[in-house]
Parts: sequence; C-alpha cells; structure tokens
Amino acid sequence: MSNPISVNTRATPATASTEAAIPASQRAKLQLNVSILKESASISINAENDPLALVYKSAITSINEQLEADFGPDAIQSAMGQDNSPEATAGRIVSLSTAFFGAFQQQHSELEGDEALTRFMDTIRGGIEKGFKEARDILQGLQVLNGDISGNVDKTYELVMKGLDEFVANQGRKSSTDEAATGE
Repeated sequence: MSNPISVNTRATPATASTEAAIPASQRAKLQLNVSILKESASISINAENDPLALVYKSAITSINEQLEADFGPDAIQSAMGQDNSPEATAGRIVSLSTAFFGAFQQQHSELEGDEALTRFMDTIRGGIEKGFKEARDILQGLQVLNGDISGNVDKTYELVMKGLDEFVANQGRKSSTDEAATGE
C-alpha cells in the first residue's frame, strides 16, 4: 500500500521570520518545487493504475514549458479549446501558410508575377503534402486512422487544397486589378 505524503506549506510562527528573509523569487521557486513534489507524489501513487498517465503528464508539462514564451502558459490546453473541425483546421492551415507570400516575394524579387506565385504555391503545397502524409502515418501507426478520423483528415485535405486554389485565384484577380489601376 502507498503511504500518503503530506507537504505543509503554511508558515509557522518559528518560520515566519525566516520567510521574510527569503527573496520573493526564491520563495516562488520553493513554492513551485513543493507543488511539483505534491503532483509527483500524486502521479506516482496512481502510476501503478495507469502508467501512461505519467508519460502523458510529463510530456504535456514539458511541451507547455517549451511553448510558454511564444504562446503563454498552458498552450496545449488552450489549443485544445479551439475549433478542430475540418473546416476550421483547413482555414488555419491555409491562412497561416499563405500569409508568407509577401515575404516569399521579397526574398525572391527576381521572380515576377505568376512565376513567383507558382513557385510559392509549389513550395507550400509540398510542405502541406508532407505534413498530411506524416499525420496519416502517425495516425495509422496508432491504429486510429479509420472511420470519422480518416474522413475528417480527407475532408480537411480537400478543404486546404480548395483554399489554396482560391488563394491563387484571388492573387490573379488582385494582379488584374493592380494592372488596371496603373494603366498597364
């Protein structure tokens, strides 16, 4: 049987003066360490019942730490609250990937008009193809690429390709409008 572990973090009269002498940053670090110890004890007690819970918790904690600077605290949990439907996912993929077109044009100023757009689209379509293949391989390896999941992956892919085609069409219209405005 496991023995419960108790960690008392309340100050006693004898430790109150000691706490005042500890800098706030060090006190915060100590409190963090205490919370980690509490969580570790809780996880290790439950680990015999569900060993993957320990792996999951550790992975999520480490990923959140790495992403915190860019996305704030608890980035994974925040992302899980987003709409992950095929339509919303495809929309994010298309908008994030096509947002780089201006930067691509600046880096490849030797390419003009349709040539720049074609090269850019070839580049991002290649990345998207690779990403979808890798995602399918992972899901297949986990033996979950079937039914609704397979259908949603396929639908997302179709919507992404449609969105990229619309982006190309809009760039063509934009180019025509620019030419008409300059009188060319």
